[in-house]
Amino acid sequence: MKKNKTIVIASHNSGKIKEMAFFLKKISVNILSAKDFNLSEPIENGKTFEENALIKARYVNKKVKKTSIADDSGLVIPILNGKPGIFSARWAGKSKNFNIAMKKLNNLIFKKKVNAYYVSTLAICWNNRKEKTFTGKIFGEIIWPPRGNFGFGYDPIFIPNSYNKTFGEMKIKHKNRISHRAVVFKKFITYLNK
Repeated sequence: MKKNKTIVIASHNSGKIKEMAFFLKKISVNILSAKDFNLSEPIENGKTFEENALIKARYVNKKVKKTSIADDSGLVIPILNGKPGIFSARWAGKSKNFNIAMKKLNNLIFKKKVNAYYVSTLAICWNNRKEKTFTGKIFGEIIWPPRGNFGFGYDPIFIPNSYNKTFGEMKIKHKNRISHRAVVFKKFITYLNK
């Protein structure tokens, strides 16, 4: 990746943009987002995290003719057959109210501690139709009631393995060292530095 190159983050989620920008600072690029171009959000009709990440990255790349990256991420709960999975954000409704999504989830698991994992799939699209994807995961468990005001999404009910704090209780710098997004960006930056 050339220095001073621009990467457009194909997202309208301010929490996600902030986290992705944190990792991108390590590779000296100019960072913009889909919001900066007043782009609408594409319809995410893929069946996997990878398909949805590519839909977003391709859409923004085609519209702005700049290298674009997109993350599709979510919470996977094996005893719920992988739900909410690729529908993690949609469970929060049009208002993106994750308190609703977390309550919905709790109603399904009946306040039991259950194993879960976060997935982040990152797609990058270049102007010459070249593209690549990377995937990162972090395993842990779901707890109730929610704890902490940091992070976003399901962070207040997710405790990563070997920790006693939820992502919602961790300061961003700590979360960014261990999260699914940290795992995927480590793979991504290693690839770019080859």
